[in-house]
Amino acid sequence: MSIFMRKLLPSTGALAAFDAVARTGSFTAAAEMLSLTQSAVSRQVALLEAQLGTSLFERTSRSVDLTEAGRVYAAAIEPALGEIRRVTLQLMTKRNAETLDLAILPTFGTRWLMPRIPRFVAAHPGITLNFATRIGHFDFAHERLDAAIHIGRPVWPGAECRFLMGETVAPVCSPDFLAHHKITGPSDLVALPRFHIASRPGAWGDWFAASGLRQTGGEGMRFEQFALVAQAAMAGLGVALMPLFLIEAELSEGHLVIAYPDVVDSPSAYYLVAPSFERGGTALAAFSDWILGEASTPHPHTRKINAHQFSNDPK
Repeated sequence: MSIFMRKLLPSTGALAAFDAVARTGSFTAAAEMLSLTQSAVSRQVALLEAQLGTSLFERTSRSVDLTEAGRVYAAAIEPALGEIRRVTLQLMTKRNAETLDLAILPTFGTRWLMPRIPRFVAAHPGITLNFATRIGHFDFAHERLDAAIHIGRPVWPGAECRFLMGETVAPVCSPDFLAHHKITGPSDLVALPRFHIASRPGAWGDWFAASGLRQTGGEGMRFEQFALVAQAAMAGLGVALMPLFLIEAELSEGHLVIAYPDVVDSPSAYYLVAPSFERGGTALAAFSDWILGEASTPHPHTRKINAHQFSNDPK
């Protein structure tokens, strides 16, 4: 490599120091982030500025601000440093084994998948799982993920979908909310505050239709994740249409109750999605077989919703 080419590759220490100061706006905070002294961070940044032949920061007695050149440089190197960290972590955690990079839905991952993952790890100690949170479709090639858990219809451009499980939904609310709002039929819910989830804009309309009413979803609070919907319902702010398997703990502990006992099969279902199951390698094949088995077999601790929980008697 020529001397000129070497000049175009600053040291990783200098880049890390610059990136830390750019992120924190402080040499002191950057030093704490990197477990270095402040003078060491300042020295690395000075070396980088000398190599580039331009100032990257405007230093005053009270603040450290990026120059225009510094802003451009910081924005350009941040993705590169992030990719280096990602690949390094991937190699460090590989342990001479296969890896599977999996995109999961936040609430599904927390409530259903993670409690079961120890069984997969125990059965497949040679496979390392890496998790990323994603909602909605994405490009597998661009995201560099091997598979995803998808909710909705079995449609994903450029990928194959394998059915995992369906779900049943019912309107739920806090016991206090139910005590102050008489609900004797689906029509009573029309005038009550109802919550909506961004990924399922037609959920309430489907539920009303299954209950024999022509009613759209209507207005109300909208959320990105089911966990926030459940919290809003427990706070007594309104009625949420929730998949029952995601709120078993809240129902069991009495934080949520069934507002009206029309339990409906959701038109949405969960799928395992991958660009190609046949060419996905042994890690994907093992995970696919395992999760399909888990989805078809009730968990031994899964609690069934008893009939008395469908009572509208707040007592």
